[in-house]
Amino acid sequence: MVLLLAACASFGTAVTFSQSVQRLEAYDFVEITASVPSPGWGNPFTLATLSGFFETADGSRRWPIEGFCDSEDGSIFRIRFMPPTPGAYRYSIAYQKGLFRTESTGSFQAIDGHRRGPVRVDPQHRFHFIWEGTGEHYFFNGTTAYWLVGWRDDGIIQSSIERLHKLKINRIRVTIAGRSGQAYGEAMKVGPQWTTYPTPWPAANPDDLRRPGFAYRRFHVAYWQKFERALRIARDRDMIISLVLDMNDNPVHPGAGSWDETRFIRYAVARFAPFSNITWDLGDDLDAYRGDDWTRLTGTLLKAWDPYSHLATSHPIDNVHQDRTAPWFDFTSYQEWSRDQHAFMLSQRREQQRLGRIIPQTNEEYGYEDHRPPWSPRLGFESADDLRRTAWDIVMAGGYQTTGESARRGTNVPPDTGGGWLNGRGDDTMTMLQGYAHMVDFFTSFEWWKAEPRDDLVSDGAYCLAILGSVYAVYLPRGGQTTIQLHSGSYEASWFDPRTGRTVVLPPIEGSTWTSPRSPDDTDWALLLRRK
Repeated sequence: MVLLLAACASFGTAVTFSQSVQRLEAYDFVEITASVPSPGWGNPFTLATLSGFFETADGSRRWPIEGFCDSEDGSIFRIRFMPPTPGAYRYSIAYQKGLFRTESTGSFQAIDGHRRGPVRVDPQHRFHFIWEGTGEHYFFNGTTAYWLVGWRDDGIIQSSIERLHKLKINRIRVTIAGRSGQAYGEAMKVGPQWTTYPTPWPAANPDDLRRPGFAYRRFHVAYWQKFERALRIARDRDMIISLVLDMNDNPVHPGAGSWDETRFIRYAVARFAPFSNITWDLGDDLDAYRGDDWTRLTGTLLKAWDPYSHLATSHPIDNVHQDRTAPWFDFTSYQEWSRDQHAFMLSQRREQQRLGRIIPQTNEEYGYEDHRPPWSPRLGFESADDLRRTAWDIVMAGGYQTTGESARRGTNVPPDTGGGWLNGRGDDTMTMLQGYAHMVDFFTSFEWWKAEPRDDLVSDGAYCLAILGSVYAVYLPRGGQTTIQLHSGSYEASWFDPRTGRTVVLPPIEGSTWTSPRSPDDTDWALLLRRK
């Protein structure tokens, strides 16, 4: 015991604390660093802690916060806090290892920088999303770039995020720990520039898929730091990163419900939750390696550990395993590959209403461009146009979607200029998301979150979203014409070309019933009617 106390004293007296800023914008985060020049004995990831609380200066709100070790030897610990409103804040934190404990207090000021905070479920229109902080509505337009952080070069990660941002993507699905040795029939292989073998933990054999030799009681700090750099790049562009904890293709996981698994999730929360631009996903193809009881318990714990209660979901193979009535579960993340998406999403919307808990409906895996996995119910590869049309089917049902770009341009395989859904990189030949950007323009041109699916108001196989008496958005999957039942009045009308974003203005409309002219051609078209 005397030796232990002496060891504690030898490093404890030298711990110093530093605060990143005295003044910051709400929804950014302040960071306090504890420097331990002589960290001494043992594993700092299990034997030392940095924790405390942050609160408003008047004490009316308090948040318990956990910090994290940010160095392999335990010489650096950090704790972060994201203030949700302008005002004065203070904190009290403590570093502890063994019997030694040292504390620090401080204060800072948050100002209104008009930042967008976390995405929330809109309390007034619960099938939709809203940005906390600004109150703007969030049109969820996602893509998968699953191993984005598998790039060795930060420059490629940044250019990939910037490219997707310019294409009006505002959400990216990225895994933290999911590993896979499959090529998925794509032009890709693991190489020196990019890998599908992430290393959140130190590994004796990092390039061995099945026997990496992970040291689950420690963390590979450089990997987590690289992930944070990607989160910062996305946050600066108001892009949400869906943090997918793990995946079924990974042959190695921490034990279900084990301390190793709990430590992993809590470490992810401590590092990533202060970023405003995240949501949580418990795992890809989750029902193939975790059960429903685990899902509910872990989802509940995750939301309790996250001081900011970021939105959370899970992504099973079988959509029966969506935990749709649980308080932790904020929106669906279907994997549904049929090409009757409009009917499917309408049926899920009705089911959510029947369950008595309204949450947004999203299909985050319905196909990938130029890709046909063996489980797909269709023959042949999916084209960019196939997926774009399917996205319209989903959104016209009041839902949202996540698409996947072609990976055929290669990663570590010539021409080695792409990556698509595997890692987010693309070149000038990859144009699919331009069509999705036009879809974003159409729906964000009116208050889409107020519109209800009303296919009963239109004829000839058309789809309709309506704000009755105000706005009627109509989609004709095969062109042609349709008759629309309106609240009597005067309306402006226009055709919208989903392939180019071109608008064709039509003559004004009077009355309660209107039959459109034939569409300019026999491909898909949309109509937008607004009451004068």
